[in-house]
Amino acid sequence: MNRSPKVILGLSGGVDSALAGARLLEAGYRVEGLFMKNWEDDDEPGHCAAEADLAAAREVADTLGIALHKANYTVRYRERVFALFLAEYEAGRTPNPDILCNREIKFPALVEHARRLGADHVATGHYADVRHDAGASSLLQAADAGKDQTYFLCRLTQGQLRPALFPLGSLLKTEVRQQARALGLPNYARRDSTGICFIGERRFRDFLARYLHAPEGEIRTPDGRVLGSHRGLMFYTPGQRQGLGIGGVAGGTESPWYVVDKDTASNRLIVAQGADHPLLCSRGLTTGAPHWIREPAACGEPLMARIRHRQPLQAAHIVRAGTSGLEVAFAAPQRAVAPGQSIVFYRGPECLGGAVIATRSREPADAVPV
Repeated sequence: MNRSPKVILGLSGGVDSALAGARLLEAGYRVEGLFMKNWEDDDEPGHCAAEADLAAAREVADTLGIALHKANYTVRYRERVFALFLAEYEAGRTPNPDILCNREIKFPALVEHARRLGADHVATGHYADVRHDAGASSLLQAADAGKDQTYFLCRLTQGQLRPALFPLGSLLKTEVRQQARALGLPNYARRDSTGICFIGERRFRDFLARYLHAPEGEIRTPDGRVLGSHRGLMFYTPGQRQGLGIGGVAGGTESPWYVVDKDTASNRLIVAQGADHPLLCSRGLTTGAPHWIREPAACGEPLMARIRHRQPLQAAHIVRAGTSGLEVAFAAPQRAVAPGQSIVFYRGPECLGGAVIATRSREPADAVPV
């Protein structure tokens, strides 16, 4: 007798993964849940919501009538995600641990359990879609542009994407909550998680100071005027306005001050006035080694890209490409490009992959409209 395909679902305790499970069951799949614990803080218990999330996941699994497996990945997370997070901040860059977590923790864990438990597929509550062809799988943007999470999935491999299902890809977030309520899911109104689990409700600066030394230094204008002192370059990112502590400046205007650069060699924070100051804008950037889910045809191919989650897609093209990195030019200047963050590339609705931003340039010679 033929049996319906089996799916291992990443069950986080949130409404998205809960409804993903319900939709898979409705479609005829055999579903089992996997709750992954990725962080524990022995020094300050209670800051990460893992226990509350596990309780919510159990309640959802009971409501759906599915088995719930638990796995502890805290050691792997510290070694493969958190260590790089700290190293990047120490170097003055702004990392995105969610992208690395999906590549190094979540999807490997799902695939490992799927193999061990004899499952055919893995699934999550991410807002994304996937198309499986004979030759390869393609990662596609979700119907809800405001919730699309392909940016965070840009480093998945074909081996991780091939068995993947994204049951929420065709839904809007409002529809997810409406359907979850109609189905009687116990967490239909549970607040979405925001920020990074290992920081929780703590102030980011206080948390980071537990692990890294942040020497104070000067805050300067681009022409060299000293305006004050900063509390450590790692606490600031390009485009930041809040927390600079700059009051009235003689000869200045009433416009707010923004971080426009970080001089790591001299430990100086460079600020300027105005949200559209020229030093905030870049016509291009360079990256580290790219990761391609589906590689573009060639340099110069018109693509779309984004340099942060939820940013509207921007016209761009790859000027030069190599195994060590890319040079990318934009059709229009980009505001607050942050080294350490990722640029993610798209062809139509398809997410092709991405790379970590290494440097930003203001007027690269090859920057031409695309």
